[in-house]
Amino acid sequence: MNRKAFLKKSMYSVLGLSLFTGFYSWQLEPFWLEFVKLKMPIKNLPENLVGKKLMQISDIHVGNRFDYNYLIDSFKKAQKLNPDFVVYTGDFIDYESEEQFTQLSTVLKHVVTGKFGTVGVLGNHDYGKEWSQEEVAQNVISILKEHKIDVLRNSKTSYQGLNFIGIDDYWSFNFKPKEATKNLDVNKPYVALCHNPDVCDLDVWNGYNSWILSGHTHGGQVKPPFLPPPILPVENKRYSSGKIDLEDGRTLYINRALGCLRQVRFNVRPEITIFELEQA
Repeated sequence: MNRKAFLKKSMYSVLGLSLFTGFYSWQLEPFWLEFVKLKMPIKNLPENLVGKKLMQISDIHVGNRFDYNYLIDSFKKAQKLNPDFVVYTGDFIDYESEEQFTQLSTVLKHVVTGKFGTVGVLGNHDYGKEWSQEEVAQNVISILKEHKIDVLRNSKTSYQGLNFIGIDDYWSFNFKPKEATKNLDVNKPYVALCHNPDVCDLDVWNGYNSWILSGHTHGGQVKPPFLPPPILPVENKRYSSGKIDLEDGRTLYINRALGCLRQVRFNVRPEITIFELEQA
């Protein structure tokens, strides 16, 4: 093969690979759901909760930028796993207009709920434009409550002896984390929910020393092999996705998101996480 023929063949190969990668990132990986299974050791966990399943779903982003029927299909798959607890870590909608409330109601007809309890927190997109519209947040909360999701706004709740702390979104005007973490009883088992993992670096935790479940980053959605994601919407670029030991008794888990803001993913599959509870 002469040099001209070699270069021509190489050019076609690169073009073909580029086209395939573009198609894969646009039409395949954004809908290639992964169920990630992990152990969740919790201090002072009651014996009756050992082996129970806690499912985390995050960032569904119901809206017009991708086919939300995929979310319904994903919920149907998740229901078959019969979780004992389900937590939602924010960004239920991608708000553009009141149409998103109707869309969210349609998706949540198939909502995944836990046998013992279902709880969630809001994300920045649940506060509408510029994360500043309380009326948008209230509409989202009303729809969630209609579908048996207990929304925590800087508050606590308990199911079957497992305590949940819910911190409202870091970028919202209702971010009051110390209200959520005050009066902690270190002899009780806790799981904390906060949409944005940057909250972990703030001095607001009042000695909290258990798990923190977050979302927000989507794992960057695009991650070159062997390199970090080039775009992450957090100040601490360590907070990309997965399990992170915060080295002070706290363990952070960042879910890669079920939905997406733009229909593109590469090397960052959408995720639903299933934790198996065990005693620490």
